[in-house]
Amino acid sequence: MGVQPVRCAQRLCAVRGFARYLHALDPTVEVPPTDLLPYRRQRPAPYLYSQADIIRLIAAASLLRPALRAATYHTLFGLLAVTGMRVGEAIRLDSDDVDLHAGVLVITQTKFGKHRRLPLHPSTVAALRGYGEERDELCRRPTAPSFFVSTRGTRLLYPCVHAAFTQLLACTGLDAPAGAGNPRIHGLRHSFAVATLRDWYRDGADVAAKLPILSAYLGHAHPASTYWYLSAAPDLLALAAERLEHAEGER
Repeated sequence: MGVQPVRCAQRLCAVRGFARYLHALDPTVEVPPTDLLPYRRQRPAPYLYSQADIIRLIAAASLLRPALRAATYHTLFGLLAVTGMRVGEAIRLDSDDVDLHAGVLVITQTKFGKHRRLPLHPSTVAALRGYGEERDELCRRPTAPSFFVSTRGTRLLYPCVHAAFTQLLACTGLDAPAGAGNPRIHGLRHSFAVATLRDWYRDGADVAAKLPILSAYLGHAHPASTYWYLSAAPDLLALAAERLEHAEGER
């Protein structure tokens, strides 16, 4: 009782694989059909951070102690907000992956094994350069080649990053309105994608033509994953519908 349909379907998939093996040995063994336990995967609505929310979070990170922890999380969360990177990608960055001269991040060991290069805004490059200088001053003998370091000079761990973000949420008092998903660190990635799409619509850009660019920037395995963001915010759906109505009216 209480098991979600997706879990039941996953368990049946394992049973089906074993049944196929037995069926090869004994044709009388039945293999459960693939549609025996159908389900529809539903993605929870993300909490979309406003610009004011992000400013509050970054400001709160600056107040963390000690100073190296404050500098690290101030810069890390700011980078996540302006690039839409996955947390794992950011904490796996080595110093050699951050090319401040060219203004590019080199992302390797990604979720789907797709390496990519992310161009950065000059203000982001300046923030990363400032962090690098402060990090080197506060941590003269790091024990890892990572760009972002802990107070011990080691590479950041996801549980520690998550705990720090949770602490900032509590400090800032950010809470989701009724019907919205709870604020999570991954919401920074959602917010970046939605903000990008929103700006494209408002600027009159050809969103359909630009979506593959956003998909590549985010490191999605399939463009369909990027299309999902169109349904993540009601105003995006409204802008898309308005664009469609305008196009139909010109025919």
